[in-house]
Amino acid sequence: MADFIKIYEDNPNPKEIKKVIDVLKKGGLIIYPTDTVYGLGCDITNTKALERIAKIKGVKLEKANFSFICKDLSNLSDYVKQIDTSTFKILKRALPGPYTFILPGAKTLPSVFKKKKTVGIRVPDNQIALDIVEALGNPIVSTSIRDEDEILEYTTDPELILEKWDNLVDLVIDGGYGDNEASTIIDFSSGDPEIIREGKGSLEIF
Repeated sequence: MADFIKIYEDNPNPKEIKKVIDVLKKGGLIIYPTDTVYGLGCDITNTKALERIAKIKGVKLEKANFSFICKDLSNLSDYVKQIDTSTFKILKRALPGPYTFILPGAKTLPSVFKKKKTVGIRVPDNQIALDIVEALGNPIVSTSIRDEDEILEYTTDPELILEKWDNLVDLVIDGGYGDNEASTIIDFSSGDPEIIREGKGSLEIF
């Protein structure tokens, strides 16, 4: 049975954030709000938790395309090879925001991701998500929770999310209704930006 806690985005309660961190540090899985759809996440440093997410998604961990949720761009070099100034300026302009940037992976990636040539970096414009990552002290690895109902695509109601994911995760955060449009994905791994998926977020900044 998953815990279910309410956190208000405009003023996340540090006590509630601490409960989330305790779950993550024990290798737990959380479902949390972003500025787009609800995400399924775990601590990037916990291999067992990463394996659990990969199993839920039905993929091999080393082949999984998860996003790294960061609080800002300050520790980017831990996960991404050096990027040029023009790319960095675009990232700085777009983030926090509803974008996932695919960038060349650094040699310093956690061991389970060592073989990955690229990583997806995300800094969501959602205070709950940012507070979690800041309090944890490192990124969370995340994937969006799709809905089997093709009309819906993404579940937006936290209570319905809890109903469906109760036995698969350790904690569901009710951060209000989510969006049902995913992030825009832009691939910068070969230099010039390539739009992989058009989602929420204007393309004009590119």
